[in-house]
Amino acid sequence: MTQAVQPRFYRQRSILAYLALLCGVLSFVPGAMVFGAVCVVLAVLLAWKELRTVARMLFGFVVFGTLAALIMEPAALLVASENMTRLSALILTVMLLSSVLGNSADLLKISGSLFSGKPLARYYSLAFGTGLLSVPLNFGSVGVVGSMIGHRIRGRGDSAMTRNAVRAVIRGFAVSPICSPLSISVVMTVTFLPGLQSWELIALSLPVGVLILLGGAWQREPEQVVVPDDGEVQAGVAPWLRFAGIIALICVGVFALSGLVGLSYSKSVTLSCFAAVVIGFSLRGARTRKLDLLTMAPVSNELIIVGGSAFIGALISLLALNLMGDDFSFPRWAYPVLAFGVPWVFYIGGTGGFNPIVIGTLVGGVLGPLWPAEAVLGLGIAMVCGWGITSGGSPYAANSLLMERLTAYPARQIGLHWNFRLSMVLLLLTGGLGAGLTYALAG
Repeated sequence: MTQAVQPRFYRQRSILAYLALLCGVLSFVPGAMVFGAVCVVLAVLLAWKELRTVARMLFGFVVFGTLAALIMEPAALLVASENMTRLSALILTVMLLSSVLGNSADLLKISGSLFSGKPLARYYSLAFGTGLLSVPLNFGSVGVVGSMIGHRIRGRGDSAMTRNAVRAVIRGFAVSPICSPLSISVVMTVTFLPGLQSWELIALSLPVGVLILLGGAWQREPEQVVVPDDGEVQAGVAPWLRFAGIIALICVGVFALSGLVGLSYSKSVTLSCFAAVVIGFSLRGARTRKLDLLTMAPVSNELIIVGGSAFIGALISLLALNLMGDDFSFPRWAYPVLAFGVPWVFYIGGTGGFNPIVIGTLVGGVLGPLWPAEAVLGLGIAMVCGWGITSGGSPYAANSLLMERLTAYPARQIGLHWNFRLSMVLLLLTGGLGAGLTYALAG
């Protein structure tokens, strides 16, 4: 009996996820965004037994927030539903894009060639290479490169080289939330801080990300120079150029849609990634003579974590303003202090098991409406930096857990022990950057 029902639920969950994606793409259709939110909720309910604890807690908050909004501010439910559909569609398109690009021959050559070179060159190759791969692949970048590290460990054993390789990959991916135009962190930060332009945030966060990757070499183990094998993979320039070209075209589409057409940043990212997905599946279908769509049944945890957080964030923002009143504000001196504390809130919450999406929702939902409009860049840079540092330093981060599965290094060792000193230094520096910008811009 169970075996007969399970595939049907899988099909239904996948169909509901695709419907939510289409609703996010077709947001101009009346009622589409509300229907998309209903599809997300139904997909989550059908997968209830497979949800993680944090996902179930978030769903409970969604239900509680809905009841509170019905009593206090019913109109807020429309805005919250639109936020849920918008960001659910975003995460689904990014996952589809990762699937389209994840099995390409160019990607295999690129990821394999990252292990060549002297120790410092190899570290930077892995760190910057993973950072670039994570722009379109998200967690897929950790999976691709991490699986190759695991293969080396199984074939040659544990060594300083493999441990440094894990450090480089984790830190490379951690820079993605800081400066990737397609990352959920940048999209959510811009969403919760309406006065902040995506280009000005990335213009500042990109150099910060590069400096973090360069400085990360300070925290690694000494290793001996390894003589490369005759079979060592060498990607050459062409695969890098093709892969970077795809990323560049997607990013150009994002900035064109948001800057020239005037669409919201989250919708611009969704549409650009969706266009790349359609082209990718079309090319694959023309080559293989069949169209195999990725099932979306297993993504219910991601749907409620991302979509539910967006829903809760919109409600918190509107309800907080309603409770505190339009005239409420912090003393001027408090804003730099709060900006300094934001990265620490992300890190402490992340090491305690809270997803950065949840923390970003609470921080952006509460502080965003109260922040001085001229100083939102200070809060924005503090949020994305805190998000990225937490991704690299938390043992509960998805990338650390994935790397544990691939390499057998414990996630606590990867996140906390290997990155603790670096995390503390980065928290001080990025907190100071956010505070200094807030102080300078707020006057």
